[in-house]
Amino acid sequence: MLHKLLDNAGVIVFYLDRKGSILLCNKKAREITGLDDENIAGKNWLEILFRDKTSAIKKDMLKAVMDESMGLKREKDFEGVILDKDGNERLISWNLAPVQNEGDQAEGNILVGQDITEAREKTCPSKNIDKTFKEILSGIKEYALYLTNPEGFITYFGMGSEAMLGWSKQEIIFKHAGVLHYPGSSGGGLEHILKNVRKSGKYETEAELVTKSGQAIPVILTANRFLDSGGKASGYIFIAKDITERKKMEYQAFQAEKLAALGQLSAGIAHEINNPLLVISGRAELLKGEKDGQKLKKGLNLIDAQAQRIRRLVDGILKFSRKTTPVFEKLDVNEVIELVLPLICCNAVPTAEIEIKKEFEKNMPRIKGDSHQLQEVLLNLLINAYQSMPEGGTVTITTGNFQDLYAQVCITDTGAGIPAQHLKNIFMPFFSTKDSGTGLGLSISHNIIKSHNGSIEVESQVGKGSTFTIKLPFIQKEVPGVL
Repeated sequence: MLHKLLDNAGVIVFYLDRKGSILLCNKKAREITGLDDENIAGKNWLEILFRDKTSAIKKDMLKAVMDESMGLKREKDFEGVILDKDGNERLISWNLAPVQNEGDQAEGNILVGQDITEAREKTCPSKNIDKTFKEILSGIKEYALYLTNPEGFITYFGMGSEAMLGWSKQEIIFKHAGVLHYPGSSGGGLEHILKNVRKSGKYETEAELVTKSGQAIPVILTANRFLDSGGKASGYIFIAKDITERKKMEYQAFQAEKLAALGQLSAGIAHEINNPLLVISGRAELLKGEKDGQKLKKGLNLIDAQAQRIRRLVDGILKFSRKTTPVFEKLDVNEVIELVLPLICCNAVPTAEIEIKKEFEKNMPRIKGDSHQLQEVLLNLLINAYQSMPEGGTVTITTGNFQDLYAQVCITDTGAGIPAQHLKNIFMPFFSTKDSGTGLGLSISHNIIKSHNGSIEVESQVGKGSTFTIKLPFIQKEVPGVL
C-alpha cells in the first residue's frame, strides 16, 4: 500500500539512511533519473542526482545541508538543478526532513522534490545554480564557504564564514586567503591545499583556520576548483565544517586514557620497585652475620645490581613524566638515521646475524626536530627490532615523502611479531611483551614524536614481524602574497 501511494505521488521521493544511502524511492524518482530500483537502492543520493563530473561542488554543499538537518533535527528547504535521464536541466524544489525514532534520534531523512522548471520559467529566469547553493550554505553557521581567484585572493565570503571566522565581507574581500590558513597549521597550509586541488580537482583534509582574533579553529576542509560557464578554472571554493566540539570530545577521551595510564603507571612502579627492594633487604639481612669474604662480595654485587635496576627505572619514569621542550632545528631525516646506526652495537644487542637494509628516498624536504630526541626514538625502535630476532633476521629502514606533508620512516623487522591483543597497549607505560625491561621505551618514544607534531603507529603479525611507522611534518613554505 505504501509503495502504491508513493508511486502515485506527483513528487520525487527518496528515503535515506543516516549516511545518505537510498533505502526506498518512488516511481517519479525512477522516471526522472532513468534508473530502476536495482541501480538506485543502496547508492548515495548525491551520486544518483548529480552524476555529471562538474557536480563535485554541489555534492559537497548538499552534504553539508544534510549534515545540519540530521545534527539539528530540523527540515531544510532548497532549490537545485539536476540533469534528467535525457540530459536536460530540471529545477527542483527540495524538502529534506529528518526521520526520528522512538528515542528521538535521527535515523534517516525523507527527501521530497517538486519539479518547478516550467513554473519558474514563466515567472523569472532560472537562478544561477552555484549562487543558489552558496546562499543555502551561507546560512549554516557550522560551515564556512568562501571563494578565491586563481591567485588565492578572496572574492566571496559567506555568512557562515563571517560567523565562524569573525571577519565581515567588507574586511576580508580581496585579502589573500593566507590570512585564514597560516603555514604552521595542521593540514599543510594554503599552498599545500591548492597544490593538491590543482592536481586532482578536489582535496579534503583536517586543518585549522584562523579567526580575525588569531584563534585557531579545527575544521574539516574541502577545496574544489571553481569552473566558469565555459568549464575553465576561475578560482577555488572552500567549504569548512567546524569540528571544535568533536575535538573537545577527543580531548576528554584522551584525558580519560591518561588517567588509565596513570593508574597503570602507579601499579607498575610499585611492582617494579618492590621486587628489587625485597631482594636488597633480604640479602642485606643475610650479610649482617656473613664472615666469608667471597660470599660477602657476591651478595654486595647482587645488591648493587638491584640498586642499578631501580636507578634505571627511576630515570625512565622521569623521562616519561618530565615535559622536555624539544630544541628544534632543520633536519634531514636520512642523516638522523645514519647517526643512530653506529650506536646499536653499543647497546648490548647481538649484531652478527642481523642484516640492515636501507631504502632511503633522496632529496626530501627537511623537518623541524630535536636531533637527540629523534635519535633516542629511532635507537629504541631498532633495539626492539634486534631483540625480537634472537635467531637473526633482517631490519629494513625505509624513508619516504608522504603526501608532500610528512617525512615517513618505517622500521620493519622479521622477528617474532606482537600478538593482536597487545597492539592497543603497546605505547602504554609499563606495558611490555619482553621478560626484561621497564616497558617505558615506547611510551617515551610516543611522547617525543607527539611533541614534534608527528605520529607513530605499529603493524604486526605473529611469526612474521613488525613495522613501526613514524610521520614527521615537513617545514612548510611561507604563503606568498599574504596581506
